[in-house]
Amino acid sequence: MTSGPKAKPVTHPVAYINCRVLQEQASHDGLAVIVSDSTITGITRADELAQHEYDIVDLDGNYLLPGFIDIQVNGGGGVLFNDSPNLDGIRTIAKAHRQFGTTGLLPTLISDELDIIEQGVAAVNAAIEEGVPGILGIHIEGPFLSSERHGIHDITKLQRLTGAIIRGLQPVDNGCSVLTLAPETVEPVMIRQLVDKGFIVCAGHSNATYNQVSTAIDHGLSGFTHLYNAMSQLSAREPGMVGAALDHDNTWCGIIADGHHVSSASLRIAYRCKGPEKLMLVTDAMPPVGSADDIFQLMGNRIAVKDGVCVDASGTLAGAALDMASAVRHMMQASACSLAEASSMASTSAAAFLGLQHRTGTISSGMRADFVVLDEQLHAIKTIIGGKQT
Repeated sequence: MTSGPKAKPVTHPVAYINCRVLQEQASHDGLAVIVSDSTITGITRADELAQHEYDIVDLDGNYLLPGFIDIQVNGGGGVLFNDSPNLDGIRTIAKAHRQFGTTGLLPTLISDELDIIEQGVAAVNAAIEEGVPGILGIHIEGPFLSSERHGIHDITKLQRLTGAIIRGLQPVDNGCSVLTLAPETVEPVMIRQLVDKGFIVCAGHSNATYNQVSTAIDHGLSGFTHLYNAMSQLSAREPGMVGAALDHDNTWCGIIADGHHVSSASLRIAYRCKGPEKLMLVTDAMPPVGSADDIFQLMGNRIAVKDGVCVDASGTLAGAALDMASAVRHMMQASACSLAEASSMASTSAAAFLGLQHRTGTISSGMRADFVVLDEQLHAIKTIIGGKQT
């Protein structure tokens, strides 16, 4: 006598209860967030649940927020993406940032040779194909930058963007591709060509005038990389890139809220000008995030973490030792914004910038179940990507 096929175990939707759910610009008590597989399928009153129909996850009164989305992650877990533009490097970086509530990120290459860019794109394609949790695409920061505003970028790696390079550059296959350039170093039509190829173009490491930036926006530029840092400043008669970024309502600005890159007053000004819908918290994270090591090499430069900031021997800022949960806390402290507004800057605005607002970035029915659970002190204690705790 042979037995028939084994019955599949019955699985129930998951109900997250006993939490303060951040939804519609406020936190709400008494709600249950229902997840089936990887998708939010409903939000209801917890006291109305037929609990036997669900697998219950009690969150002990903590906050349930949309998972953080970080569009500028150079490294983490002791790994720099430029040094490890491969699948293993991406896995390590993503894992390091997940512990701080990041459910979506763009591994970021700083200025390097074109073959490193090709390797990075191929690695991100492989990571997305494999389903590495949290990988949304790639950010290519340079090498088409200004030598006057190169910052920690190796000036020997900078080069001019050409038509041949544009033809050779490829965005990732099934994700987002951000490219940062200095508008004054390229012909405006080149920005439109990049956008038409599928790149989201940002301005950064640039000495461009207000008019040059405005022309670039007319040709498809939509974002600014680490607002205030490594760009022409706002002055009385020449607003520069900072002025253009704050003035143009149809653009997004990434900003590093770590207490070192941008003063509290400047954070407040950016917040008032752009609002939580167009300001994006980014980490600009380097290998020390999620690692015990506080020293690393960057293009042959020895970088050390001192008082929470990454600097080279001359004191030049070299990315950040920042995670997204810390950025949220600092932004709230510096600007007196609400948790809901900080959450928008850490999730919703980046999702919109990347064109993913119908998939992630808010807690509502039909969205992907990407969450971060924060305790009373706003430290990340659980990260859930696609309905799975990571």
